[in-house]
Amino acid sequence: MKLLAFETATEACSVALAVDGEIVERFEVAPRRHAELSLPWADALLADAGIARGQLDAIAVGRGPGAFTGVRLAIAIAQGVALGLDRPIIPVSTLAALALPAALAHPSSPVLAAIDARMGELYAASYRWRDDALVAIGPEALTTGDRVLLDGTGWRGVGTGFAAQEGALAGRLATSLAGVDATALPHAADVARLALRSGGGVAAELVEPAYLRDNVALTLVEQQALRDSRK
Repeated sequence: MKLLAFETATEACSVALAVDGEIVERFEVAPRRHAELSLPWADALLADAGIARGQLDAIAVGRGPGAFTGVRLAIAIAQGVALGLDRPIIPVSTLAALALPAALAHPSSPVLAAIDARMGELYAASYRWRDDALVAIGPEALTTGDRVLLDGTGWRGVGTGFAAQEGALAGRLATSLAGVDATALPHAADVARLALRSGGGVAAELVEPAYLRDNVALTLVEQQALRDSRK
């Protein structure tokens, strides 16, 4: 299967190409440059692999939650490419993509993925590796650190939510956590890995972003990115 994946829901921008199980990625912490980088990176990955856009089987996208602008942009780009090629989109939770590396590294430990949502709030969800798959323990939530509860010990914490408010979440949950990576950011490569395990996609027009807050209209930059992706 040949699959192109986009993840721009945080300050990190990344694009990945999966070809028959092999994944290559471009990744950079590049605030406010997601629209500038995403499509050129995608074209570069395809060119390096000697693959035309028309050879792609599907497009994967980190659907959020995360920054409004980044989530909207990823969805817009993925829809533009998918509609132009008449290919399905495989939407993947950004929090699940964030949790995947820790779950693979520590398959016996549950993982709490948390992204700093600003204004004293977090995007958070819990996962466990079970039966060779990443399984959500509970729903994604927009919450505050003092409302996050963990059952038992041995948890792994990942994401910028653990760095927010001077590490307040990590401090409060210290007795439940076996380790924390507060610098972890979601990668398109992990979006691709989860997409490949999902078993199928949906029509591009049916993909919905996971904002967890009220959405707003596309900015002019995002509208231009959508137009460019359809060329």
